[in-house]
Amino acid sequence: MFIIINTIVEANEMKKAAYNILPGTEEILKTMGEQIKLARLRRSLSAELVAERAGISRASLWKVEKGDPSVAMGIYAAVLHALNNLDKDLLLVAKDDEMGRQLQDLNLITRKRAPRRSD
Repeated sequence: MFIIINTIVEANEMKKAAYNILPGTEEILKTMGEQIKLARLRRSLSAELVAERAGISRASLWKVEKGDPSVAMGIYAAVLHALNNLDKDLLLVAKDDEMGRQLQDLNLITRKRAPRRSD
């Protein structure tokens, strides 16, 4: 009995260690999960119905609503789609990448004209 419990505890610790999530990112995931849950509640949809529409288990939906980082991005997308096509909001992710554009502009080489020949 002790061996089985110890193995389960070790397996859970390994799962937690497998995800190196920064605290800020972890907070963003939790907020996103809360917003997904709020969207479901505003629509008066049961957890069972949303899970069924998304093709996932109720436990997976619970993880999504908690912002669990171990949940695949596709599961988040399926849940958002089940909430009346909110998955289209995923297109907004990194759409306006201002910092990336500035870095790209810094690396652009401007062409210079060759000096005129004086023949």
